[in-house]
Amino acid sequence: MEPGVLYSQVFLEHRPKNYHPENPGRLERAVESLRKAGLWRPVEPEPVPEEELLRVHSEDYVKLVKSLGERFTYIDPDTYVSPGTFKAALTAFGASRTAVELALEKEGLYLALVRPPGHHAGESGRAFNAPTLGFCIFNNAAYAAKVAEEEVRKVLVIDFDAHHGNGTQEILWNDERAVHVDLHERDIYPMSGYEHEVGGKGAEGTKINIPMPHYAGDDDYIYAWEEIVLPVMAQLRPRLIIISAGFDGFLGESLTTLRLSEAFFAYAGSTLSRYPLAVILEGGYSIGLEKGLPAFIRGYLSGEIREVPVTPSYQALTTVSAVKEVHRQWWGL
Repeated sequence: MEPGVLYSQVFLEHRPKNYHPENPGRLERAVESLRKAGLWRPVEPEPVPEEELLRVHSEDYVKLVKSLGERFTYIDPDTYVSPGTFKAALTAFGASRTAVELALEKEGLYLALVRPPGHHAGESGRAFNAPTLGFCIFNNAAYAAKVAEEEVRKVLVIDFDAHHGNGTQEILWNDERAVHVDLHERDIYPMSGYEHEVGGKGAEGTKINIPMPHYAGDDDYIYAWEEIVLPVMAQLRPRLIIISAGFDGFLGESLTTLRLSEAFFAYAGSTLSRYPLAVILEGGYSIGLEKGLPAFIRGYLSGEIREVPVTPSYQALTTVSAVKEVHRQWWGL
């Protein structure tokens, strides 16, 4: 079984004028790491029609992005648009849709290696009182969830980017068919994703936040994964899992204090190997893309779920205990 990679040169046309951490070099680095690992099987995605954006975003927001992107400008202090942004974003939605369709049809892992990223983008732009869009334009993962719901009764979205997927949570907040599990670093941008955020009326318990402590490493993340993510997967038994795949928690990345290595990403991938995956790129800016991304895919392809003895920190134990306490009424945790 070989992974499919949904990729287009169009994604490189969303570009800053000067240095910005979210730049075309990210994908060039990811492509090179997949080539070296023998995992490069590119498939060219088609852009979606513009009206597909309205499945997860307001018409006013879509019009704003389209008009601002006629020239290079900043939509907020963190997030730019350029003349290539809108087509890149439509093609990213196309890649996300195709990843879902192929995963359901053929099973296996399909990676939407896309830019611009999306998980901070809410229905009308900034989400959950976040100060900015955090480099994101349109929400690829939330769109993938809506596409999946055309075929499956319940969809599971797992986001392990170092930052909370606040836009995904907002869009899916009242959607009882979408279970969204989000592991991220506590008390950093976008300052959301706390244990008590469990979903809107009628969807309570479908939004599961695991805000990990600063400086958390492999042992902490593997422990949280074993205690919360795996039991939720086992109870839900999804036909498909959508992964918001951020690699910015890798030790040596510059935007967080997390200290993850290949060990966590390979382990996480291995535990998902029984499920079809639509993997959608979020963050990761340097070494995380070089080492974390191929480790995750290799772990999935290995299919070997290995017992990993871990020694989590007191703060990680406390976090996991708090999440279990909040969600015990909905899940057997």
